[in-house]
Amino acid sequence: MRKILFSGFVLVLIVLDQLSKFWIVDHIPLGEVRPFLPGIFSLTYLQNRGAAFSILQEQQWFFALVTFVVIGVSMYYANKMIKGSPWFLVGLLLIIAGGIGNFIDRIRLGYVVDMVHLDFMDFAIFNVADSYLTVGVIILMIALWKEEDGSNYKRGGNSPR
Repeated sequence: MRKILFSGFVLVLIVLDQLSKFWIVDHIPLGEVRPFLPGIFSLTYLQNRGAAFSILQEQQWFFALVTFVVIGVSMYYANKMIKGSPWFLVGLLLIIAGGIGNFIDRIRLGYVVDMVHLDFMDFAIFNVADSYLTVGVIILMIALWKEEDGSNYKRGGNSPR
């Protein structure tokens, strides 16, 4: 049952990512910035042919390989740990959904559609799948840290303070 729920959540997140990208492409001309929540973020439409912060431009074969490895490893651990920590699974769920969401763009379009422009700081423009990936990695790191912290305590290590 958990595997079905996990797969369903992954699918829903991928659909939400793709719908957001379709909407941006249909409603905002390339390069145009439109305020959404003034002072917080604007929407724009950019075509990112690289990785985060537009590094490694036009290296699609490299991104395909990295994506396959990351998604494959994440799926392996999700399957192995399906009855484990819910936080660990949420982290993996977000990583898988984000990786597949951006991979769909790379295969379908040859680039990733980016759209979120933070108004309150100078930061790279990103998309929903990028958010999934970032939050997923943070959750996974915290889950692993807490697991290590707890297992160390159970083995008679230093008590957490």
